[in-house]
Amino acid sequence: MKTSLHKANTRGKADHGWLKSHHSFSFASYHNPQRMGFGKLRVLNDDIVQPKMGFGTHPHQNMEIISIPLSGALTHKDSMDNKRAITTGEVQVMSAGTGLQHSEFNDSKTDEVKFLQLWIQPEEYNVAPRYEQKEFDQQNSENKFQTVVAPKDNIINDALWIHQQAYISIGNFDAQQTINFKLQDASHGIYVFLLEGEIAIGNETLIDKDALGIWETETVTINIHKDSKILIVEVPMN
Repeated sequence: MKTSLHKANTRGKADHGWLKSHHSFSFASYHNPQRMGFGKLRVLNDDIVQPKMGFGTHPHQNMEIISIPLSGALTHKDSMDNKRAITTGEVQVMSAGTGLQHSEFNDSKTDEVKFLQLWIQPEEYNVAPRYEQKEFDQQNSENKFQTVVAPKDNIINDALWIHQQAYISIGNFDAQQTINFKLQDASHGIYVFLLEGEIAIGNETLIDKDALGIWETETVTINIHKDSKILIVEVPMN
């Protein structure tokens, strides 16, 4: 098993006033040649958007884009005539494909929006753009992992699908237990992003917003030290 530890305080940072962002991988003005992605996972941004602010209309092409709100609601509008708010407990997927434009805005007058945005490189290029969002029952992630995103040819339960052999899972775990996470494919790697809590994997201890990339293994053992919320992104490594 090989690993790569990314402590929270080593991430790239951007403070635009209306937007505060931490970048796990090179993005915009943050460039780190040692952090260009993890396998097919290209971007993992941890964003805070101030009230009545947001991202103006901008383009995307040939990327699978996943948004996961952590608190608040973010209004999405795109060139496919979708206009919807995504809220905590929901996940949004967007296949940019041949090209689309969208905007994201915090309509609240008082509350910040905190959300994760992930970009995963697709296995098919120039597909028709598509959009989907879904609310997931939080009870299905209590002391187990719930798969919220999966490949279109291997949809697990009611997961949203994307154009890549990738999986995104979320779990909320009580302290003092051990979890064994089995990869869908032994040639894949997983990027473990700890949203909150404290866990240990091998010799590494992770606390809030730390991450650990892991590959060349079929199963990963996670020791839960404190109540924890964990995001796992499983992707092809090449």
